[in-house]
Amino acid sequence: GINTNELMVNIVTSSQVDFNMNEYKDMLLNLDTEAELVSILHTINDGLADAVNCDELRVLHGRDYIHEEVLGLRFRVSPFSFFQTNTKGAEELYTIAREFVGDHNDKVVFDLYSGTGTIGQVMAKAAKKVYGIEIIEEAVVAANQNAKLNGLTNCEFIAGDVAKTVKNLKDKPDLIIVDPPRPGVHKDAVRDISNFGAKEIVYISCNPKTLVLDLVEFKKYGYELEKVKCMDMFPNTPHVETIVKLIKK
Repeated sequence: GINTNELMVNIVTSSQVDFNMNEYKDMLLNLDTEAELVSILHTINDGLADAVNCDELRVLHGRDYIHEEVLGLRFRVSPFSFFQTNTKGAEELYTIAREFVGDHNDKVVFDLYSGTGTIGQVMAKAAKKVYGIEIIEEAVVAANQNAKLNGLTNCEFIAGDVAKTVKNLKDKPDLIIVDPPRPGVHKDAVRDISNFGAKEIVYISCNPKTLVLDLVEFKKYGYELEKVKCMDMFPNTPHVETIVKLIKK
């Protein structure tokens, strides 16, 4: 945690490990680290994929999360919750997004693909009500915990499929924030999001290629591009974050 100085170490092995983990833990605790080592974890993963899937998580020391602060808000970060790895870059990214959102004190904001609720909570001060919708239940639990941690009473995070969940909400969105994964937004989801009828959409993209394809789809439903800004989140790599504001014509 760049702003909290908390450090987590998570070693990932198969279950066929024959090693004294106490020896490993003591070695780490005896290191002269600048950050405070608050979490040492051992993840068991017997899968063959290049992604780490947790079959079992063992806490060797401390707790199974660290705290990080973004724009004055505090978040619990577990090893498997999605959280931007470049905190200072994330603060810049969310500041741009907040500028695009503008003043929405009397408006309802939907944060779709909300993850652990970072963006929704950053926007909460400028909104009447924020609803975050995310399909991964663990992320929603973390998002609601984080909202409580930050004393935000106008944020509500709900687990479920975007199209189905929104139908059950009594409020209609004035503005929608979309921050999808690299494949972008599915065509059916573009249709569903557009049908909510929000006057504005702020789209945060980590993949310009899928962003362009999605913007063509949004245009079919009457959304025009108003402004675009890029953020170099990871210098010396080809990756760039793009923030786009769409207006319903």
